[in-house]
Parts: sequence; C-alpha cells; structure tokens
Amino acid sequence: MQAIFSPATGKLSDRINPSVLATGGMALITAGLMLFTVLSPETSITIIIVDLALLGFGYALFASPNTHAVMNSVPLKLYGVPSGVLGTTRMCGMMTSMGISMLAFSLTIGNTPISVVDTESLLLSINSAFMIFVILCAVGTFASYMVIRNKGKE
Repeated sequence: MQAIFSPATGKLSDRINPSVLATGGMALITAGLMLFTVLSPETSITIIIVDLALLGFGYALFASPNTHAVMNSVPLKLYGVPSGVLGTTRMCGMMTSMGISMLAFSLTIGNTPISVVDTESLLLSINSAFMIFVILCAVGTFASYMVIRNKGKE
C-alpha cells in the first residue's frame, strides 16, 4: 500500500499543505495500531490484512508529504542536512520501537523461550507494545495537528 500510494501522495503534497497530509497519515497509523492492541487467537487473517493495508496507506500519507515538507524547508544547496536528519530520525525511531517491543516482551514473559510461552502471555506482550505505540503516535499526531492549527492563525 505504501509503495502504491506514496508517489501519488508525494504529488498531492505539491498542491495541498504537506503537513495536513502527514497529520492525516499519522491519524490513520494511530487507528491501525489501535486495532492491533486487541489481537487475539480469534482475530481473523482478513482483519489483520485490512489493518496492515490501513497502516500502509497511513504510512504513504505520512512519509512522502513529511519528507517533502522537511526538504522544502531548506535551500537546495543544504539538502544533505535535512536528508541526514530524516535518515537518522527514522533509524532512531526503528531502534526505539525495537527497544519498546523487547521491554514489553521482557517484562511479560521474562527469560522464558518464546517456543514455550503460553499464548496469553505472548499476546499480552504484543498488545502492550502496540498500546505504547498508539500512545506515542497519538502524541505525535496531536503535535502535528497543533502545528497546522497554529500556522492557520498566523
């Protein structure tokens, strides 16, 4: 979904305020992550596929317009700086997400090997990690919305 829609959202961000698109994408990502906080053994594969598609579309709405907004905030001769900042931020986000996931697993299942962990403990770990991600994403969505709102008052 992200690969399919990112080129279109990138072009759309030339005509519409990229911050609005990015905030909408973050809101969709928050909603998609929220759906993953209630995973259970009864969750159908169809629901998981639809949720992953929603997340992919949310990422498409966020990534290209966000990159567009950041890159257009500096003169052409300085493009290396925001590009480096975006890459570093992306990498730090991925590493933080892995740390949060491992913390959730560690606090819930401890040193027990995954192969012998009961389903309930494993799902509690997964759902807990997703809830933390929902909270972080919601905070980011709110912050992005406030930027748009404050720009409108200028």
